[in-house]
Amino acid sequence: MVYRRTHQVVKRLAARRSAILAAAREAAAEGGMAAVQIAPVAVRANVAAGTVYRYFPSKAELISELIAEVSRDELAAIRRAADAAPGPSSALAAAVTTVAVHTLSQRRLAWGILAEPVDVDVSASRIASRREIAGEIASRIDAAVRAGHLPAQDTALAATALLGALHEALVGPLAPDNLEDPVKMRDAVQTVTLLALRAVGVMDARARGLVVQQTLLPTTKALVGA
Repeated sequence: MVYRRTHQVVKRLAARRSAILAAAREAAAEGGMAAVQIAPVAVRANVAAGTVYRYFPSKAELISELIAEVSRDELAAIRRAADAAPGPSSALAAAVTTVAVHTLSQRRLAWGILAEPVDVDVSASRIASRREIAGEIASRIDAAVRAGHLPAQDTALAATALLGALHEALVGPLAPDNLEDPVKMRDAVQTVTLLALRAVGVMDARARGLVVQQTLLPTTKALVGA
């Protein structure tokens, strides 16, 4: 007879896997990717190191799945914010603001996901995560172009450029210090969102209005402490 896992067993296994990933995320948020090691993650997750290996046979697989999970969460947040916007321009502003807020609210983790050197190859997962988020931003630019709110442009290239600018400005080596301060965080979100909207062709007055609109949203206010 073929053994079939019961629903409770499947739930327990999924919960254990989630606990391991949550422990890895906490470690990365506190100490960067260098802190994501099998034994310490096992301790955080309250499981044996061998259990971690049953779910993730190598550190590379654990970190790759961590990158994928964090990126999925960010992508879902971007889509929720953009879908709730009243129009395509507002949706684009919401998408950009969400990227900025997520990056700033967890800078160490964001840097680990994006570019922090690690001793295993996780480049495929990093590229996949960026491609998905850039694709979502491109779809929002494209919708605004089709609605006549933006000039015709290479939306995929524009989205890639915007995403690169956001990351470089907020967590790259040249990013400003003290962005943990709520006021500076809010100002940084406003600045990069305004820059992004102008870059794709939103007129300045309209861009400023969209930025103000985003700042007043409850989720954004909570995340940036406004």
